[in-house]
Amino acid sequence: MRRIAVCPGSFDPPTLGHLDIITRASKLFDKVIVLVSRNAGKATPSFTATERMLMIQAVTADLDNVVIDILDGLLADYVRTVGAIAIVKGLRAVSDFEYEFQMALANKKLYADAETVFLTTTAENMYLSSSVVKQIAYFGGDISHFVPSAIHDDITQRLIKER
Repeated sequence: MRRIAVCPGSFDPPTLGHLDIITRASKLFDKVIVLVSRNAGKATPSFTATERMLMIQAVTADLDNVVIDILDGLLADYVRTVGAIAIVKGLRAVSDFEYEFQMALANKKLYADAETVFLTTTAENMYLSSSVVKQIAYFGGDISHFVPSAIHDDITQRLIKER
């Protein structure tokens, strides 16, 4: 039996923190599906779902067991459909845990056959989020320490245009 995990997120834009969690999950599971999803609680994304998917494909090309997909629906339904046994979520701080714990309980109720697995961020990524990257880029700051180099220019060009 292949152990499939789903690693969902808005990834708007993907950061080195996201890449770290995806890479670490790829070592724990036979297959990791990185799922670009729409977060109804967040503002209009800076990048389309397809653009985010393509950026993640670019930075995970060396990870043979990682595939990227897009979802606009319930995570639990997707996890059930692909036969995943786990939902992988990255945690930066206690504040992340409270929200993610609620989501884990809801997903467990909707689909009992998958566990939520929390991976804690590395120390150098504790403060890092897509929102931080967007804020820095918007004001012309250097985001090269926060995003994979393969997608740096794509992110910078888009976020500068938003100004």
